[in-house]
Amino acid sequence: MKISGVNQAHHPSQRAWGMTRCFLSPPSRVFKEQRVSGVKFRGTTQSRQEQCAQFSEVVGSVSARLGRVNQRSEEADVDPISPMQLPDSQWKRQAPTPGSREHDPGSQQVTKRHRKLLKTSPVLRPHVNSSQSPPSSSRRLSDVQESRRRIIREVCGKYRSNISRTITPHHVSRIYVEDRHKLLYCEVPKAGCSNWKRVLMVLAGVANSTREINHVAVHYDNHLKRLDSFDRQGITKRLETYTKVLFIREPMERLVSAFRDKFESPNSYYHPVFGKPIISKYRVNASQTALKTGSGVTFREFIHYLLDVHRPVGMDIHWEAANQLCSPCHLHYDFIGKVETLEEDANFLLRKIGAPENLTYPSFKDGNPKAARTSTQITQHYFSQLNASERQRAYDFYYMDYLMFNYSKPYKDLY
Repeated sequence: MKISGVNQAHHPSQRAWGMTRCFLSPPSRVFKEQRVSGVKFRGTTQSRQEQCAQFSEVVGSVSARLGRVNQRSEEADVDPISPMQLPDSQWKRQAPTPGSREHDPGSQQVTKRHRKLLKTSPVLRPHVNSSQSPPSSSRRLSDVQESRRRIIREVCGKYRSNISRTITPHHVSRIYVEDRHKLLYCEVPKAGCSNWKRVLMVLAGVANSTREINHVAVHYDNHLKRLDSFDRQGITKRLETYTKVLFIREPMERLVSAFRDKFESPNSYYHPVFGKPIISKYRVNASQTALKTGSGVTFREFIHYLLDVHRPVGMDIHWEAANQLCSPCHLHYDFIGKVETLEEDANFLLRKIGAPENLTYPSFKDGNPKAARTSTQITQHYFSQLNASERQRAYDFYYMDYLMFNYSKPYKDLY
């Protein structure tokens, strides 16, 4: 594995459309992806039959291996992943580009037959012998972490085995650094990131309590350092020795949460920058008020924009796939938390890194506190506005997130 200053790749979830995209992140910057020559790919072209046969073997292998959870002592920490070997190479510094993402090249195409195989394969869960006494909470959560890491390794080994292993500044541009407790946190918007930034600020000594940190201080006061702000040696050292953390969320629920937050509430950035071009392209007979303000984007219009090969405006980190934001096939995360078990996962991690005993993950809602949290039921309500083809394409867009983070298909008619 190498570190370099540039890289290029394509979004795996857009395997069916092969689009070239640009990305936007406040305040109104546009970064266009560029192809970089010199990326070498390994492996040979396989037929669909061979791919499906290999995929079936991998799923069977994962299920069998998950049935053999190692017996560990109650005091054992989360099993570490071997440090990345990062040979010395020329590091070309480039300006940070928050919100922009390049994509991994050469990812294998995920076909309809692959997904049908998944439908008939067992769910990847760690097996616990019912005849044994219940494991302790610490041991149980350690087993969960090992299971999550193992699944990511298996998926990366299957679908990303031929990508360049070079780590670029883009791969680490979403990672925040907390040096006191040697923690690296990859930000996935709409997956508890605001409260995680508050926790990092308390750990760093910037604040005494998460309660005293307001929204502006969290997102705009630059109290936290990003990993790409360090030189090559600083990045390499931290990737090798710090605890790397990623928190994710069910993809469709995260998407609906982002839509509600950015388009159903007053917003001086997303309405004019995204709303106006979306309404202009996808709404028939739009009123002059809507065209002028960009307010009132419907969920279906938003989905049409998301899935359009020729979007009228670029992508945004709030609905970009988590595997693209945090590059788990390049950066071997030590801890993978989920919003669905957020409090338990977060507080387990805080105890593991030696955080103060009185510091726990805050449960308060940061944005639009009066609005109900986006739940499974609310998500289903929004997706009921789409037809079957639109739901399928949205699932395809986030397919690698579903596979990599072991989420079940949200609708039975998906393949």
